[in-house]
Amino acid sequence: MEHRRRRLRLTDRDQELLAFMAEHRLVKAAHVQALLGTSAAAAASRLRSLGGAGYVRAERIFNAQPAAHQITRQGLEALGSDLPAPRIDLRCYQHDIGLAWLWLAARSGRFGPMREVIGERQMRSRDANPGRTGEPLGVRLGGVGPHGRDRLHYPDLILVTPQGRRIGVELELSAKGQVRREKILAGYGSDPRFDAVLYLVKDRAVGESLQASARRLGIASRVHVQRARFTGPAAGAPASRAAERARPRARAEATR
Repeated sequence: MEHRRRRLRLTDRDQELLAFMAEHRLVKAAHVQALLGTSAAAAASRLRSLGGAGYVRAERIFNAQPAAHQITRQGLEALGSDLPAPRIDLRCYQHDIGLAWLWLAARSGRFGPMREVIGERQMRSRDANPGRTGEPLGVRLGGVGPHGRDRLHYPDLILVTPQGRRIGVELELSAKGQVRREKILAGYGSDPRFDAVLYLVKDRAVGESLQASARRLGIASRVHVQRARFTGPAAGAPASRAAERARPRARAEATR
């Protein structure tokens, strides 16, 4: 194994793939195929090469389902990344798959031009850095959490437009209780750094609950809900229309 690790020379495409995997808890070969714009066979071959060299690991979690792939500590070190090695949480399995598609959609411009796309792993890592200066990336919920720090909520993504507007993106695959849901929404409503929040839902009832809560809190103009699919490369298509609506409204909100 050591011999193979020494012989593998990381290409620019390998670096791009590892950087993508560092952003996520897990990815599938189909995500890699979409990222690199290559064939399924080429994506699988690249993952095998990186796996054999110790940069990624594969685990078949569910029977008759494609393997999940994760970057290893060695892969993170090759990038010079200080992110922690990702761990699979079965409770978030479908969410993590959908989030990888959502990240790809955002980076490919499906939400319009973006200056930066920040994933949850990056947000948490940056905010936990002892040398951090400036505001945290998370949404303030009020009060103090563990170790005397601000109580924060982390969106699944933060989209930063070329003009510097921030849009929080939430992939909401299941319903939250009303108290928790409205605490998060109130956090967005009172945090001036966020111009809008876009909720992507698969269930109509979840979307209606979010919209009702936003109306009760008086922030309906800043909360946008869109039903969408999260199972493949087309996942970002419905969401892009909602984001386009959110961006001009976010600009108008910020100028008031």
